[in-house]
Amino acid sequence: MPIDLDKIRAIDVHVHAEVSCHDPEDPVMGKFFDAASAYFKAPRERPKMPEIIELYRESQIAFCMFTVDCESGMGAKRVSNYEVAELANKNDDICIPFASIDPHKGKYGAREALDLIENHGVKGFKFHGIAQNAHPADPVGYPIYEVINEYKLPAIFHTGHSGMGTGMRGGGGLRLKYGEPMLVDDVAVDFPDMKIILAHPSWPWVDQSLSMALHKDNVFIDLSGWSPKYFPEQVIRYANTQLKHKMLFGSDFPLIHPDKWIAHAQEVGFREEVMPSIMKANAAKVLGLA
Repeated sequence: MPIDLDKIRAIDVHVHAEVSCHDPEDPVMGKFFDAASAYFKAPRERPKMPEIIELYRESQIAFCMFTVDCESGMGAKRVSNYEVAELANKNDDICIPFASIDPHKGKYGAREALDLIENHGVKGFKFHGIAQNAHPADPVGYPIYEVINEYKLPAIFHTGHSGMGTGMRGGGGLRLKYGEPMLVDDVAVDFPDMKIILAHPSWPWVDQSLSMALHKDNVFIDLSGWSPKYFPEQVIRYANTQLKHKMLFGSDFPLIHPDKWIAHAQEVGFREEVMPSIMKANAAKVLGLA
């Protein structure tokens, strides 16, 4: 069954599938999970994908689900994109399959992207320059972007600070510089048919994301990764005015529960008339559901 927009109350564009249903937790990734859980004050145990799907169905929230392929940057085995797609497609009344491919995989990664789109129903992609140790505009990833651009699909790019590695020795070896939003600006120019979603409020580079979303018709912002009560003032101001059609609800589950995000969002000054767009309508357009 396709997603019925009348039967859901929101679309969460940022949900992580962090553990496989078949394989044990990767020990390298486990160390980062420990640190991220401490930073976010979130439960350490990561839910499996069927649990995530059931939670969102009960909450009447559709969602984009993805893993993060950081095999090159972190040396951690990824959760299979094909496993994510299979479970999402079996639950397509509520779940939208996204995929993640390490940019360093270049042309071979482009082959995987094409297969996932044409044969496995993937509707978008996730990139995390910090975890992948990759400049977002490094030409090594361009073959993958070319596929996404050809199919006019969305791609989420992590921006700003990263909970991954926070508090670890040397930040776990992760480099925050790759989270600067302006590094994605070249990608937005070079691939104008790819809908780019800048993930998170992008602190400490908040104004860069706002500028890019104002300037580029293909750039959007998801509001995941932070409780709304900690949003910088300008995020609320632009969400209420010039960027009300560019802001998307995202939670960053399992680190932030969607119901908790929604409850806090109702208390921080979003105008009542813009909330339906932030919570559902904007994402529906970006994802091709409306």
